[in-house]
Amino acid sequence: MTQFKWRRWNIVLHRDIGYLSVALVIIYGISGLAVNHMADWNPNFDRRKEIVSIEPIESTEKDTIIARAIKQLRLSSLPENYFRPDPETAQLFYPGTTYSIDLPTGNVLIESNNRRMVLFEMNQLHLNAPKGLWTYIADIFALSLIFMGISGLFILKGKNGLMGRGKWFVMVGSAIPILYWIWYQYLQ
Repeated sequence: MTQFKWRRWNIVLHRDIGYLSVALVIIYGISGLAVNHMADWNPNFDRRKEIVSIEPIESTEKDTIIARAIKQLRLSSLPENYFRPDPETAQLFYPGTTYSIDLPTGNVLIESNNRRMVLFEMNQLHLNAPKGLWTYIADIFALSLIFMGISGLFILKGKNGLMGRGKWFVMVGSAIPILYWIWYQYLQ
């Protein structure tokens, strides 16, 4: 009777699951780097601020303010919304852009939010925004990563395998999250 060659199957499965997972590994890796630094930047949107000047608007009439602002800012449509946070300021809201007009001076703060192409979509997948079927795809991917982590331990034999130098890498790799968590939870 032929002996089951588990090591061969381990290598084959590790390789093939790795090939199937490579796109998701890259997506989750890039998105992870972006999301980890949310305190420093917005990984989903490029926020821009610009100040321009128009003629001061002296009217207090909503329709007049909107009409003059649209004309002077060369906008092509009415705003989705309009707000007066104080008597000297009018805000015009358009999809992705807000115009805050200082009526007495004519100074306009233009704030725009534009999606970061590709990175926005990667982050949506990473954070499971689509839900539904994507949840199951992400679960299968997570199980694949677990399998690849464990199966990778048994690919090499001998002095370079798990019982050789591999055990030291496993210990160091395991110690990093454990020691960090102890420091974070109890010592910081």
